[in-house]
This record gives sequence, structure tokens and C-alpha cells, in this order.
Amino acid sequence: MEHQSANDITNENLKEVLQESLEMENELMRRYLITAERVHNNAELVIRLRNFAEGNAKRTRQLLDEIDHICQ
Repeated sequence: MEHQSANDITNENLKEVLQESLEMENELMRRYLITAERVHNNAELVIRLRNFAEGNAKRTRQLLDEIDHICQ
């Protein structure tokens, strides 16, 4: 039997934190991709922005997996 202290986070609180993080990751990914589409004079920057967006996509998938795991 596990003991919960006042500092322990509930599954519902954890889910809320992860969902907020998911929203932030999605927004950052969107901004990076939009910016990459608007940059025309710096191919290296476009690649970096797309790489940033790819990192956000990976974190988004990880966050979704964690949220799904909590909901089970």
C-alpha cells in the first residue's frame, strides 16, 4: 500500500500538466513550421527550424503516450 503525502501529484493533476505541455509543444511546432515557410534567404535556418519542429513532434507523441497511459 502506497502512502500519499501532501506533495504527491494526483493522476488528474499530472494529466493536466501533460496536456498543457502538449498544447505548448504543438504551438511551438506550428510556429517553427510557419516561420520556416516564410524564410527564403537562409536555407540553414529553415533546416534548423524544421528540426526544432521535428523535436516538438517527437515530444508531442511522447506526451500523448503518457496521457494515454495515465488514463488507463
